[in-house]
Amino acid sequence: MNLNVLLQIPGTTELVEEVAEMKLMDMAFKGGWIMIPLLILCVLAVYIFIERMVVVKKASQKDTTFMNKIKDYINEGKIEAALTLCKKTNTPYSRMIEKGITRLGRPMSDVMVAIENVGNLEIMKLEKGLPLLATVAGGAPMIGFLGTVVGMIQSFYAMEQAGNNVDVMVLAGGIYTAMVTTVAGLIVGIIAYFAYNYLTGRVDKVVSNMEVHSLEFMDILNGPAD
Repeated sequence: MNLNVLLQIPGTTELVEEVAEMKLMDMAFKGGWIMIPLLILCVLAVYIFIERMVVVKKASQKDTTFMNKIKDYINEGKIEAALTLCKKTNTPYSRMIEKGITRLGRPMSDVMVAIENVGNLEIMKLEKGLPLLATVAGGAPMIGFLGTVVGMIQSFYAMEQAGNNVDVMVLAGGIYTAMVTTVAGLIVGIIAYFAYNYLTGRVDKVVSNMEVHSLEFMDILNGPAD
């Protein structure tokens, strides 16, 4: 329908002006109490993302000379220097190597198990908060749809109470709740979904780096004289 034709309909001019002046905050309030848990979930998702990004970024730091130094120290018998280097590097893979160094002299299977145990603990630390972020990604849209159902119930209840004198304004509150909560839930869910997948990809890269370093360390032990 042409806008000029629409504006000629009685009462539509004021409606168009109100829609044009509507602000985001006003729309949020129209969503009702459902917007409160959605806001909490949004803040939680952003917090987890930022906090995990700091942790993963620190864990992703690479020292290209680290394994060469470890190899030299072990071949030269400087075990304390190797341990000091691991503590100074302070990354997931360095903590794995440190644990392996403390097991030197024991069977290779014991060394490998010790490294794997530390590796599993480091992975758990990296993935902390990710299940909650995934829950937000799946739960926020569902809460939004709950708001949709609540809004529609309000609208039908208002229609029933109004009887034959149904006014559009009577239904507006429920419709606002239905539409706004759906949009808000989807927005929060999309943000959490992309944040979860991005962090998962970054964690996988760190895990791959840990595996590479552990294999290099075992090669050093199998051929210390090379």
